[in-house]
Formats: sequence, C-alpha cells, structure tokens
Amino acid sequence: MTTSQHGSRWLLAIAGLVLAACAPLAIAAAPVGKPLPPDSLYQLALPLTDQDGRTADWRGLRGKPRVVSLFYTSCQYICPLIVDSGKAIEHQLSAVERGRIGIVLISMDPARDNPTALRKVFDKRGLDASRWMLASPPAADVRAVAGLPGIRYRQLADGEFNHGSALVLLDAEGRIIARTEQVGSKPDPEFVAAVKRVVARP
Repeated sequence: MTTSQHGSRWLLAIAGLVLAACAPLAIAAAPVGKPLPPDSLYQLALPLTDQDGRTADWRGLRGKPRVVSLFYTSCQYICPLIVDSGKAIEHQLSAVERGRIGIVLISMDPARDNPTALRKVFDKRGLDASRWMLASPPAADVRAVAGLPGIRYRQLADGEFNHGSALVLLDAEGRIIARTEQVGSKPDPEFVAAVKRVVARP
C-alpha cells in the first residue's frame, strides 16, 4: 500500500468516526422534515422571542413533548400559579423524565414582555433553561397563539388581562394529549400521569 493510499484510508476512517458521532443529531432533526399530523399545533408558522432575546420558529419545538400555557410577566395572581404548576409537575418526574419534557409559557402581552421582562421572571422563579422557555410572539399573532390550545383571554381597560389558566400537554408532534385547569403547587394527578406516559414513548 502506498503512503497516499494509507493516508486516504486514514482520512476515511476519521470521517466515519465524525459521521458516527454526529448521527444522533441527524436522527433528532429528521422528524422535522416529515409531514405534520393534521391536528398538530405546529401547523402555524410563528416567530417566538425568548428570555435570552433569541427568535425562533414555534415549529422548531417539534420533536419533544411540551407543556404549554399563556401568561404575562406583570400578572400577579394566576400566572405565578401557572409557573408553580409547571414546577410542581417537574417535581413529580424522575430526572430522566424531566429531561424529556419542555415547558413553554407564551406571553399574551408582547408589548411589555420583552426579553428583559421575560428574563426577570425566569431568574426570579429559578427556572431551568434546559426545560423552560418564556417567549413573546408578535402582537398581531397573540390571538392565533391563544386559539391553538384553546386558551381564552381578554385585555382589560387598565392594560391587565382576564385569562384562563389551562396547561396543555403536547406530544412530540404537537398534538394535544391532555389539558388541566388545576394550578398551584399541587399538580393535577391525571395530567402528571399523562406527562409520564408521553415522555415514556420511544
């Protein structure tokens, strides 16, 4: 074997190792290219800006089960309880299960909920960036966002909001699996059971 041939084989071997190392990433990204189920909430193209100022398409959340709700940062009553609910659900899960779920709270008040406001709540509540995302959509899209999981809201004359407290569980393809209106530090046991079932799916 010539030195050139030996070198070529060595480069091919290295390339093979690199491709093997990257394979999990390729597999994780593959479902995005598949057609969405007709009842997927990810049918909507929607830019979301998170607590770090990063803007990404809502459809990029596909691939992992998510608990989704609406909130706004200046809310003093229901929204803190919604955060409590998310944290309480986390506490009912094992470390492995927690690694397989995401929690997304979408603002109904994007005019005020810029990344700085979102980050303030994120830090104050000690949320884990590997699972939690607080995000604002464009103001023109709030109604459409709320309509996806069926969460009602109404802006009041003083700028505050009257809104529902629903948490909605989506599977990895964005289909609604479960829903609860129970908020606070004691999570809905049926909702927790649904979360456990959906994160156990291969």
